Amino acid sequence: MQTLPLKINSRVATVVGSSTLAITAKAKELKSKGIDVVNFAAGEPDFDTPPAIKAAAIRAIENGFTKYTPSTGTVELRKAIAAKFKRDNQLEYSPSQIVVSCGAKHSIYNIIQVLADEGEEVLLPSPYWVSYPEMVKLAGATINILPTSAKTHFKITASQLSKNITDKTKLLILNSPSNPTGMLYSKNELELIAEVCVKNGIFVISDEIYEKLIYDTDQYTSFASLGKEVYDLTITVNGVSKAYSMTGWRIGYAAGPEEIMGYVNKLQDHSTSNPASISQMAALQALNEPEEIIIEMREEFKRRRDLITSAFDRIPEVSYIKPEGAFYLFCDVSKLGVSERIAKQILDDVNVAVISGDSFGAPGFIRLSFATSRERIQEGTRRIAEWIKQHSTK
Repeated sequence: MQTLPLKINSRVATVVGSSTLAITAKAKELKSKGIDVVNFAAGEPDFDTPPAIKAAAIRAIENGFTKYTPSTGTVELRKAIAAKFKRDNQLEYSPSQIVVSCGAKHSIYNIIQVLADEGEEVLLPSPYWVSYPEMVKLAGATINILPTSAKTHFKITASQLSKNITDKTKLLILNSPSNPTGMLYSKNELELIAEVCVKNGIFVISDEIYEKLIYDTDQYTSFASLGKEVYDLTITVNGVSKAYSMTGWRIGYAAGPEEIMGYVNKLQDHSTSNPASISQMAALQALNEPEEIIIEMREEFKRRRDLITSAFDRIPEVSYIKPEGAFYLFCDVSKLGVSERIAKQILDDVNVAVISGDSFGAPGFIRLSFATSRERIQEGTRRIAEWIKQHSTK
């Protein structure tokens, strides 16, 4: 029988694999072979999930809570999410405005699929999280990159946003604190951006997954809290992965206008259905846990941030802006050469895994996750410093 040539869906064929997942997998593979790898690639906390959360999952299994739930998540979990939004963000959402998905990544994917269509444009500040542009491609929409730099602390301005709006602009994606830069938008900066979005009727995905991991201020502004008109244009995304060290549990959630979230619900009905029932019970416990469990992790991340930045302060060939949130250091290594080559050589030569900035739309940079122990940070930065010293003297 003649085999027909394989024809892949044209949208899927253009998608680039996740470099962060690929490098992380390679680092784990090397480690499995007994090689001492320092992994600065992984974008997940190294802490264990808190005991009370794990216990809630075990109880769910023992009690037989192992069946389907509504596609949007249990009513109890959505009520807890609504309470979290009101408590932490001064946002009023009803359970019918909330959809629980298999991680915040899944939530964002669903929203982009619902809102971004062929012939429409999505505005994306750069540097950006690696998955955003690929998700837009899969929706068939066009990406309009808004480049930023160290001079603007890797944040867009209202003026820049306004100049890039066209009659095709449908959606803006904002991530604060940011992956990969760790930058945090102030309330005033967000208010100016919100004015432009309201004036032009642009929807906004506000990715707030790192909300609980900010270091030098207690002030966090949720974009949708900036007024009724902004609220009506915003879909707020969050989850339990980063704040509660629950990356593998795969629970994220989104809240927004009821009509939009109704379409997200329909999409999820026919793709994944509900997130894992057991993970939902764990997430419910997490959202009801005292804030102290988050504070302890956040304080340790702050110590690690200060440790890794102090190490790079002693390397003149590398510059950075101190991250205000998340757990990434975004370093300018352009003085050393091409960042993609540098990331590869650092892994090959000294067994330290970092991510090239090319993946984030920022050639000349590398991203290092400091979600690892202080001992590993000291060892990894020592190896990088030695590698740079040898490289610079060649």
